[in-house]
Amino acid sequence: MNPSLSSMAIEPPQASAAPAVSQNLELRQVSKFYGRQRVLHDIDLSVKQGEFIAIMGPSGCGKTTLLRVVAGLEGIAAGSVVLQGEDITQRPVHHRNTPMVWQSFALFPHLNVQQNIAFGLTLVPHRKAEVRQKVKTMASLMHLDELLNRRISQLSGGQKQRVAIARALITEPPILLLDEPMSALDPHLRVRMQGELKRLQQSLGISFFYVTHNQNEAFSMADRVVVMNQGRIEQIGTPAEIYNQPATHFVAEFVGNNNLFDGQVVTVNGTTVTVKCPQGIMQSISEVPHAPSDQVTVVVPADRIELTTQPSSGQNTIQAILRGREFLGSQVIYLLETATGHEVRVIRQESLSDSLGTPINADLYLSWRTQDTVLLENGGPNGR
Repeated sequence: MNPSLSSMAIEPPQASAAPAVSQNLELRQVSKFYGRQRVLHDIDLSVKQGEFIAIMGPSGCGKTTLLRVVAGLEGIAAGSVVLQGEDITQRPVHHRNTPMVWQSFALFPHLNVQQNIAFGLTLVPHRKAEVRQKVKTMASLMHLDELLNRRISQLSGGQKQRVAIARALITEPPILLLDEPMSALDPHLRVRMQGELKRLQQSLGISFFYVTHNQNEAFSMADRVVVMNQGRIEQIGTPAEIYNQPATHFVAEFVGNNNLFDGQVVTVNGTTVTVKCPQGIMQSISEVPHAPSDQVTVVVPADRIELTTQPSSGQNTIQAILRGREFLGSQVIYLLETATGHEVRVIRQESLSDSLGTPINADLYLSWRTQDTVLLENGGPNGR
């Protein structure tokens, strides 16, 4: 695929005329049950016009169900789905114009590439010349010009993905729904396609509603990320906000490589909170009022911790034993264990040969800046 969609001479298809609304999609108090099991709990979510939203969470958290609700493939028990100012809650799938790109691409094997792309236009009457022109435009946009007469079985994974996206976009929808569309791709192609998909979305100016369990995908493409757990939204924010300021224990554990230390507030001095943890005395910054004896959790990102052979001055220093290391190319993950048995992960930008200078079972000191921590309320049992 050409590395820059923006360099193409062809103009992308224009979105259909719609009422001027700031919110393209609104989910209002949406609830969903499978039998007696509640799988979506009062979901409130707004997607702005032209915004790339990534829905992230573990398997079974409800993210794909939420996508299917927007598409009209699932009914809801309560709430409403509003698209461009119109309530489409009761509208059938074929009257919504909310196409979905599936994890398996779901292309028609008996049709060639051209026929697959044109399929959405066959659902309502179109002149043949108009269909040919729209297919030609979309094929050029997705770099499929030379593949129009090929059968689906003759395509690579990346080519199939582009056909699936072209088929979804041919009807000029106000929003595109994507259900883990890169999970079937090889890792190197997945990274390449992330940039292409983001550039495509920006050039078209339509909203993308993208479901993934892959943190790297969500953070590299999305304007905002929605983290879900057990049918509820845990946090909504920019990738930087989600990564640097997790709002709940689940987000802190699910996103990034955070270390969590449960403890009890000892003193409060302005926004600086001193916490007594089984691993040592720690300080954190918090805008939320706290009082002595409050149970809290100190969150420390793995890439903000320094490793030394001697203790440093300050509160945020604990001792641990190096138990193992993982080499990730430009990074090394150190796995350490405190005297309480608490595992700590430290990420450093260095080569494997540099890391080998520290032997396994070495006694080390871990330290970090107070401003690099996040304080969460209602910590779990001490000595986590």
